[in-house]
Amino acid sequence: MYVAVKGGEQAIDAAHRLLAEERRGDPGVPSLTLAQIAEQLTLAVDRVMNEGSLYDRELAALAVKQARGDLIEAIFLIRATRTTLARFGYSEPLETQNMRVKRRVSAAFKDIPGGQILGPTFDYTHRLLDFSLAGDPKLPEAAAAPSGLPGGLPRVLALLDAEGLIEQPSADMGQPGDITQDPLNFPAGRDLRLQNLARGDEGFLLALAYSTQRGYGRTHPFAGEIRVGMLEVSFTPEELGFPVVIGEITLTECEMINQFKGSATVKPQFTRGYGLCFGQSERKAMSMALVDRSLRAGELGEERIAPAQDEEFVLSHSDNVQATGFVEHLKLPHYVDFQSELVMLRRMRSDDGKDKLEAAE
Repeated sequence: MYVAVKGGEQAIDAAHRLLAEERRGDPGVPSLTLAQIAEQLTLAVDRVMNEGSLYDRELAALAVKQARGDLIEAIFLIRATRTTLARFGYSEPLETQNMRVKRRVSAAFKDIPGGQILGPTFDYTHRLLDFSLAGDPKLPEAAAAPSGLPGGLPRVLALLDAEGLIEQPSADMGQPGDITQDPLNFPAGRDLRLQNLARGDEGFLLALAYSTQRGYGRTHPFAGEIRVGMLEVSFTPEELGFPVVIGEITLTECEMINQFKGSATVKPQFTRGYGLCFGQSERKAMSMALVDRSLRAGELGEERIAPAQDEEFVLSHSDNVQATGFVEHLKLPHYVDFQSELVMLRRMRSDDGKDKLEAAE
């Protein structure tokens, strides 16, 4: 039977006080400031902004601190905050070629217009602990940041485009949808799929992207171009009628090159996978581009045989806020449900034993 829990409110209040104490840790250690988190845990903050669908470094840093470093909990906090903010319109489409690039690499071509720009990256570091970071080491002087070419750095995939060896970008399909305003329905257009992937769980997308490289929907990818940099955002106020710059954000863009054997109407050519994320989020952008290409299997007349090619499976399970709610709600009281199943199981076992006794007689 159901047993009422007494003193629940007092227990919850006590749990909240204990949580605050655990969050603070040793009072003798200086408290983390939001500026420290935003400036020194930048990749964690970038992930929270991405999957929380809100570009605000200070709020993301606050969420990381409040969540004790649990990034999914921090993402949940940012999503909740986002729902309280007024929406007054949409920005103008971003032209990422105009990005002020601080990092830009291609694994498909060695010599690219404007050159390879390594920028800040773990790619060539030794995966060994640097014990000097336990203190406050003096930093070596860094190289001057690249300023980029006049008019922006040209796209690497334009080299293939000039020879007609890669598919043309998708034509203008009109006003894109908005999954933050309308529920996701299937089949979903590429605009909605990309929105879903952009705020999808990085670990989930990474696993799916890895699966495509292991043969589950193989598309044989090459990283055509990955670029990280700053880009101005413009908005057109209704009372003005022309766009004005409202700020600048950091973005990561990935264009993946994939093989395509062609069809009855299309010659063999390379195809594209695309990823665009807030901040420096290269792993996420690359995973997004790989999964984006896999989800285009139906569009390209390819057989859907792998999880990463199943639109409903990918899009319905990529959101870590929803996933967290479904999994972690199991920690909450389910006394009535369990007691009802317990009673049913006991009755079934009792009836089964009685039936066997009657059959023996």
